[in-house]
Amino acid sequence: MASAIATTKPEGGRGEGLRAVARSRIARIIFIWNFAGLFVLVLGVLLLTEMRAGLTDAQFRNLRTQGELITNLLIETGTVEGDPYPYVNEVRVRDTLRRILPPIAEGARGGVGQPRVRMFADDGRLIADSDVIYDRLEETALPEVGQEESIGQSIRRTAQRVEYIRLTPWRPTISLEEEIARAQRGEIARGERLNEKGERVVSVTLPLRRVQAVMGTVTIESADVERILVAERASMIPFVLGATVAIFLSSLLLALFIARPLRTLAQAADSLRLSGSTRLSLPDVSRRKDEIGALSHSMEAMTGALADRIDANERFAADVSHEIKNPLASIKSAVESARNAREPAQQTQMLAIVAQDVQRLDRLVTDIARASRIEAETARGDLGKVDLGALLYELTRAYAPAPDEELKAPVVFKGDRPAGVIVLGQEGPLGQVFRNLIDNARSFSPPGGMVTVTIEILKNKDGSIVRAQVEDQGPGIPPENLETVFERFYTQRPKGVAFGGNSGLGLSIARQIVTSHGGRIFAQNLDGLGRGERGGARLIVELPLAAAARA
Repeated sequence: MASAIATTKPEGGRGEGLRAVARSRIARIIFIWNFAGLFVLVLGVLLLTEMRAGLTDAQFRNLRTQGELITNLLIETGTVEGDPYPYVNEVRVRDTLRRILPPIAEGARGGVGQPRVRMFADDGRLIADSDVIYDRLEETALPEVGQEESIGQSIRRTAQRVEYIRLTPWRPTISLEEEIARAQRGEIARGERLNEKGERVVSVTLPLRRVQAVMGTVTIESADVERILVAERASMIPFVLGATVAIFLSSLLLALFIARPLRTLAQAADSLRLSGSTRLSLPDVSRRKDEIGALSHSMEAMTGALADRIDANERFAADVSHEIKNPLASIKSAVESARNAREPAQQTQMLAIVAQDVQRLDRLVTDIARASRIEAETARGDLGKVDLGALLYELTRAYAPAPDEELKAPVVFKGDRPAGVIVLGQEGPLGQVFRNLIDNARSFSPPGGMVTVTIEILKNKDGSIVRAQVEDQGPGIPPENLETVFERFYTQRPKGVAFGGNSGLGLSIARQIVTSHGGRIFAQNLDGLGRGERGGARLIVELPLAAAARA
C-alpha cells in the first residue's frame, strides 16, 4: 500500500554503536584529520626545540671560557717546574678541581647546570674526573611505603625513561680520543658525541702546557643542551595529553552525533527502497534539535509528500477509470441498440448518442492530459515574480466576444488596470487558474448574464495578500456543494444543461495550482452576502503578496 511506513531506529547497543563508528568512513576521516592536526603540533614542538643550533653554539663558547680558566688555574697550582722537564702533580690537580668545582646538589641528576671536567695525562691516562672526585653515586628516591606518585612525578618519570627523542639527523662530530689527540698537538678541539649514559654532550678539550710543553689535556663537557630539550618536552607532555584527550573526545562525539545518524538515515533510505514502503519514520533522530534532526524532518516530509502524491495519483487513476467507463458503457449500449434497431430514426438517435459520448471522451482525455501537464509544470518550474493585476487585466480583454459567441456571457474587469500586484509564482499555471474560473463562470451564466473579475490587496494577521474574484450571475452553488465543487470529476449541473458538456476537472486543477503557490481558493454564493436572493456564485483566489511589492 502507498501508506506503508518504514520505521528505522538507530543501531542498538554501545558495542554495536562503536563498531558502526569504526566502519563509518566519515568517522575515520574525522579521527584521522583531527589527530593529524595534533601530530603536526607535536612534531612542530619537537622540531623547534631540536633545531635550536644557537643554544649549542652558546654552550660551546661558555665551555671554552670555563675551560680556559680551569686550565690556567691548573697550570699554576697543579704543575711543577721539574728538571729537566715540568710535570703534573696529580694529587694537587685533584685537590684543585675539588676546591674549584662545588659538590653537586643533592637530588640533582647528572649535574644539570654544572659541566663535567676531566684531565688526561700526555699519554692519555685519566688523572682526574669531576664526577668521581666526591665519590658520587647516582640515586633515585623511591616513594615512601603507602605513598602513591603524583601525576607530575609520573610524567617526570616517563620523561626520564624516554629522555632523548631525536628527530633530526645527527651523528657524533668527533670522538673523545680524537679530541684529546688534537689537544696534545696544541689545538683547542670541540665536538658533539654521546657519553656513557647515552646523553648527547658538547665538549671542549684544551691543552695543559707550561711554556711549550704539553703536559696533559683538560676536557670540559656538558649535557645541558640535551637536558634543556628534554625538560621542555616533558613540560609539554601534560598539554599534549590534554589535547589528545580533547581531540579524541571531540572526534568521538562528532562520529557519534554526525556519522552515526547519517548512517541511520542511509539505512532508513535503503530499507524504504527495499521494503516498498513510501513513508519514512525516524522518531529517534527527528527529536534532535540540530541540522541532523532538520535533515530527518526533511526526509520524512519528502517521503510523506511523495506518498501523498502517489495516493493522489492512485485516486486519480481510479476516478479516471470510473469516468471513462461511463461513456464507454453508453457507447457500447448505443451501438448494440443501433444494430438491433429497425427504424432509421432509432439508428440515427443511437448514433447521435455515440457521437455525444465520443465527444465527451475526447473532452475528458484532453482535460486529463492538461491536468497532468499542469501538475508536471507546477512541480518542475521555478517561481518568479508575476504581475497578477496585469495578467488578469489582459486575460479579460482576451475574452472579447467573437461573432459566433454572442450568446456567451461577456467578461468584464472591474476598475482600472492595477499596478504593483506582484506575487511569486509561475505565470502559465496561474493564467490557467483564472481561465478555468472564467470558463466555469461563463458556462453557468444565463443568457444576458455577465462575468465580473476584480482584484485587490488586503491585509490580515499574516501580512498582505492578493484577492482575486470571479463572479457570475448564474443559479449559484448548492450550500452543501461549496467544497465538493473542487473535487475531481464533479459535474453536477442545473436542469436544462446538456449532460457531459464538462469533465469536472477545471476547479480541481485550479485548487491544485493555487495550493502549490501557497494560496487558497474557495467559493461563495452571492445570496449569502446580504442580497436576499440567489444571484450567482463567486470564486475567490487568495495569494501572498511578494515581499518587494509589500515593501
